[in-house]
Amino acid sequence: MSPRIDLPSGWVTFVFTDIEGSTRLAQLLGSGYPPVLREHRRLLRHTLADGAELLTEGDSFFLAFPDAAAAVTACLAAQRALTSHDWPTPEAAPRVRMGLHTGYVEPRDGEYASPEVHRAARVAAAAHGGQVLCSGATARHADPLPDGASLLDLGLHRLRGFDDRERLFQLLAPGLERSFPRPRTADAVAHNLPTQVTSFVGREVERGELKRLVETYRLVTVLGAGGAGKTRLAVELAAGIVEAYPDGVWFVDVAAVTDPGLVAFEIAAVLGLRPEPGRPMVDTLVEYAAARRMLVVLDTCDAQPAASAEVISRLLAGARDVRVLATSRESFGLPGEAVWRIPPLSVDPRPDGGESDGVALLLARTAAARGGRAPDPAEQADLRRVVRRLDGLPLAIELAAARLRVLSAGQLAERLDDMLGTLDAGRDTREPSPLAEAGRRGDPVDLVAAGPAPATSAVHRSAAERHLTMQATVTWSYRTLGARSARLLRWLAVFAGPVDLPTVQWLLDEDPLDPLSVLVDKSMVLAEPHASGSTYRMLDPIRAYAARRLVEAGEEETARDRHVAWCSHALQRVHLGPDGRPVTLSLYALDPLAGELRAALRWCATGGSARTGLRLAGGLDQWWRERGLAREGRLWLFRLYGRMAETGEVIPEAELAAAYHMHSLHAGADGEFAEELRYSQRAEAAARQAGDLGLLARVLAGRAAPLVDMGQFAEAERVCREVIDWAYAQGVVSDALHAVYNLAELLWRRGALDEAAELLGAARPVEAARPVERGRRSVDMLLGMVALARDDLVAAHEHLLAALRSRMNQGYLGRACDTVNAIAVRCALGGDPVTAARLFGAAQATRANLRATPGIYGPYWLARQAELRRALGDAAFDAAYGAGGELALEEAATLALGVDHPDLAPGSRRFTAPTSSFAPAPRRHTAG
Repeated sequence: MSPRIDLPSGWVTFVFTDIEGSTRLAQLLGSGYPPVLREHRRLLRHTLADGAELLTEGDSFFLAFPDAAAAVTACLAAQRALTSHDWPTPEAAPRVRMGLHTGYVEPRDGEYASPEVHRAARVAAAAHGGQVLCSGATARHADPLPDGASLLDLGLHRLRGFDDRERLFQLLAPGLERSFPRPRTADAVAHNLPTQVTSFVGREVERGELKRLVETYRLVTVLGAGGAGKTRLAVELAAGIVEAYPDGVWFVDVAAVTDPGLVAFEIAAVLGLRPEPGRPMVDTLVEYAAARRMLVVLDTCDAQPAASAEVISRLLAGARDVRVLATSRESFGLPGEAVWRIPPLSVDPRPDGGESDGVALLLARTAAARGGRAPDPAEQADLRRVVRRLDGLPLAIELAAARLRVLSAGQLAERLDDMLGTLDAGRDTREPSPLAEAGRRGDPVDLVAAGPAPATSAVHRSAAERHLTMQATVTWSYRTLGARSARLLRWLAVFAGPVDLPTVQWLLDEDPLDPLSVLVDKSMVLAEPHASGSTYRMLDPIRAYAARRLVEAGEEETARDRHVAWCSHALQRVHLGPDGRPVTLSLYALDPLAGELRAALRWCATGGSARTGLRLAGGLDQWWRERGLAREGRLWLFRLYGRMAETGEVIPEAELAAAYHMHSLHAGADGEFAEELRYSQRAEAAARQAGDLGLLARVLAGRAAPLVDMGQFAEAERVCREVIDWAYAQGVVSDALHAVYNLAELLWRRGALDEAAELLGAARPVEAARPVERGRRSVDMLLGMVALARDDLVAAHEHLLAALRSRMNQGYLGRACDTVNAIAVRCALGGDPVTAARLFGAAQATRANLRATPGIYGPYWLARQAELRRALGDAAFDAAYGAGGELALEEAATLALGVDHPDLAPGSRRFTAPTSSFAPAPRRHTAG
């Protein structure tokens, strides 16, 4: 190797090598090992001569190359030399692993003290014997590559000791091995597949078929009825092939998506992608996936079929190494799609005499339900009868196993026989379609018997056997209920999620404990214990079945109206204290109610009262905007307007004015400024017609908002002053508080700071007296902005931290973003530019997630960020800003609230005073 002692600087490529399994090789060769080690060193020193040798210890080398391409060429030559050398025996040939990484470094005192060295060592540690791995930095700098050589992208990996993920590449060339296991990294398997709490039984043949399809086609759709086991099989298959996808296997639950436009967002969230302002999320998703080899498992696509098809089409067109495994009840009809229909579990014995998959599943679950006690031979015969009657449907078998807690296998089989005898051949066609019923009402789509029946054998079967589906199983369970339990099951279908005992009592207006206990015992309702008491929920298939029975019983209107009444009462509890007086509004209290309120709104918009729906929407007004869901709020309002037109329901003008005003605010938050102005004008007209001065003041106070959003600042200021003057004259100034806020912002914008401060000082007690306002602390936010403009860091710090603390405590997340931005400015002015950049990055990331418009402060934030960039330099600013973008809003708020008070900075003397001011007065002594 080169005898020079000069070490390269600048972009240096580090190379680490060692012998894989050197200890084992030394033990194997005994006295023959030293000659092998010496020959290994000679070959490496000869082929790696262009590098500066920094360390040779045992069987390892550490070298530095001034050129990445030369380093790659040298490693290729070294591996070829090792491979072609005539070793004493084939077993004596050392298998050397090599790792390369390129970084910008400067040597000091004959060595490199840099994390880049450690990263290079970790790259080498990830390699296998005979393999050459390099980092992404080396891959970028290694140009040109040796003739015939190429780099294989192995995906992202987390190197031990490093928090970030490094993209690794394998050197491919004639004379080198190609196939190796996955790199030895901290995340040898990248996936988010859900952990299963029960064993997977059978399906070996199906797994093999599906695996071949996934290997052959880029889009495979697994079709089947609800409860057929689509999700479980897809997850099990994906778990077995994670090694084939260097960039991971990612599970996405489409059933959780409530809006078709959010399917791409759900996939992006799983992959850790953030929205980019002004860019469709699907474009960001495709760009990310374009250079990656991964499998995306999209589950329950029938919840959003059209949107899922669109995203899949874009993804497959723009990312050639991405594959999609989807589960659904209907195919997408996309080019290249392979459709595979999941069959029921086998019910006949295997050719080798073993139990069928269906029976094996029921036997396993029965043992689990009985504390590990396996069924005896007589029971096994009855369980085989049960499985055959259940047509091998997995969820039906799971439900049957749960019932074996209270029934013997023989009793279960007998009851199924009795039930089958009551069915007739035309029953399914005469009953209303669960899909049609659920779609008409907007309820969750029924998973029961919605898909095609399993394939039938050529042997003739009775009508009972042909129609023995999961719907029949649930029907059987339902028919075993008494009148009170059956009614409770039907009525519980109106709830979207878990409920507690007082809620069930509200629904029935009687003690529900006995019928509820029956439902829990029969596994039709799940009891989930919590520290504060148990909650109760139904599986979706049973909820859909119960909802259908609710309609058939003629009880839907009554039950859903009671659910709406419960939601109204729950909203009232959020806004009012135990004494009936308004309390400071906390939006966190609305988070657990959102699902129920949506279900109530759906009923109001399709079968109930639009007027009631508008009142419920009013309770979610601020929650929608502060959670980035203004678009959802607008859509519900449009649906309720449609219900009004459909039914001709008369809505009082005052309530219409409140709804239109709310609509205007949602439109502004969603960037629909023309719509914002239109509904602001409608709200004013309705409020004037109602003759309610307080309501009119609240509506008029919002008139300036659309003008500000459209850049008409002078007109907005004129309107604000006009509204405030009118409100004072009418004695309703407290209802016009938003006009005061808007005017203060406009005064701040044009530098009229004294007038803004005076206006806000007068508004503070008014805000404090209004529970709906005080949690937002808008006065403190605005006084903080005025203080920043005055370079008064002490006042700015105190006002802004007070505003941020209150906004985070009460759940005003959108407004908290503005406050974090303002504290970033305070940090920049106070000499902490790195924290300032981190806070700016965090606020922008949260704002993008909330899809919130920047408002009047937007240009100010951008100008301050530009100043900060000039002060820090591009690299430092981008690093800090990017680090901030990784923070959740809660983490950013903690960082902002931890900023030191300006008076605690070194050299501050505000709290310094002569000692005598604080020391006790000296005692006086008298003589004698």
